[in-house]
Amino acid sequence: MDFNGTWKVYYEENVEDFLRVIGAPEIAVKMRKDNKPVIVIVQKGKDFTCTIKTPVITKVHSFTIGKETEMTAVDGRKFKCTVREEDGKMITETEKFTSVREIIGDEMIETMTAGSVTFISKSKRV
Repeated sequence: MDFNGTWKVYYEENVEDFLRVIGAPEIAVKMRKDNKPVIVIVQKGKDFTCTIKTPVITKVHSFTIGKETEMTAVDGRKFKCTVREEDGKMITETEKFTSVREIIGDEMIETMTAGSVTFISKSKRV
């Protein structure tokens, strides 16, 4: 599982609906819909630092595979989760959503599900 690198999101599906379902404020939805992020992932063994950059905001999440950590949502709310590795995928489960991040070919694909809404994000290394 090698997620190291800088990734530019080039495709997103259902980002607005997903943000609304998880309770993000409308201003966050509006700011996010027109800004595809750049994601920088630094992986050292089971330790990860993910930096998500948009023109509006930069978020940094650090975590260790298999250990509970606290992260911050787009609207500043904190939540706890544990990221696990399964079949080369990074899987995060929270009270509100599940995220599966995987490398397929030269793409990183993240599928996030909250209730009946699925958000898909595709990125390429830059």
